[in-house]
Amino acid sequence: MANIYEHIAQNKRRTWLLVLLFPAAFALLTWGAFLLLSTWVGWNPSNESGAGSWLYALPVICWVAAMIWMAISYFTGDKMLLNSADAIPVTRQDQPEIYKLVENLCISRGLPLPHIYIMDDNSLNAFATGRDPEHASVALTKGIVKKLNREELEGVVAHELSHVENRDIRLMLITVAGISFFTFVGEICLRVGMVSRYNRNSKNNGAGIFLILGAICSLYGLVFAPLIRLAISRQREYLADATGAQMTHNPQALADALRKISGDSRVEALDKRASMAAMCIENPLQKQNLFSWMTGLMATHPPIEQRIAALEEMNRGY
Repeated sequence: MANIYEHIAQNKRRTWLLVLLFPAAFALLTWGAFLLLSTWVGWNPSNESGAGSWLYALPVICWVAAMIWMAISYFTGDKMLLNSADAIPVTRQDQPEIYKLVENLCISRGLPLPHIYIMDDNSLNAFATGRDPEHASVALTKGIVKKLNREELEGVVAHELSHVENRDIRLMLITVAGISFFTFVGEICLRVGMVSRYNRNSKNNGAGIFLILGAICSLYGLVFAPLIRLAISRQREYLADATGAQMTHNPQALADALRKISGDSRVEALDKRASMAAMCIENPLQKQNLFSWMTGLMATHPPIEQRIAALEEMNRGY
């Protein structure tokens, strides 16, 4: 297993790779699809007045749009994700015990104090987000605050702060932003294309372009979802568990917390935010959800039994 510093360096390289890969791959995919379709339906790329002229403009348009989205997501994506999870910011006056717990752990690791959020859900889950330790946030469900004892909650918070320290949060932010961009654009284009097709002449090429682009975006989002698996290895969660246990000097507390979390980890607000699943300490999706099944295959989280076993093995060394 790579040490923390090697892991941080890997995350930095993977982040920039994804920043370039998402828009570049999408632009090439779109151009290739339209080139193929232009042959099938007789569009002429050299005819500037025809639909085929889009072949020249689409890669540039798509790449620029995706880069703008990535830039916006880099600076504001954490707020978007927190809003998607219905997370509410809390102050020191609202939750003094949680603030004190987080603050003590941050001092022990020399980390800035992150913003703290509470999700209005009685399940047990948590996640961290942000672009760097200076702009980080930690979100906890109401359930996890109420149902875990102090040592267990400390273990969970330490785990999330480990993702902050290891820069996992920035890599996840870019990954989720990339997938979200294409699925969102895909939905918009498909709707516009369907409306245009029903309201206009069936030979109208504009409707066809929107439908094709929408299908490409949707397919791209589904095909590139496994990038979560490629960008975020099993080592990410194991390392966060180990680093969190080192923070608290109590691996058993985190093991006990994970055992409780595994029985009630679904967060209803995230049922339609499947791309956020890998950000949480445990899968927050409804168990019969298709993406949940796919996420299990991609193994963004190691089996929780193995994580517990690793922590209990570590505990025997204390």
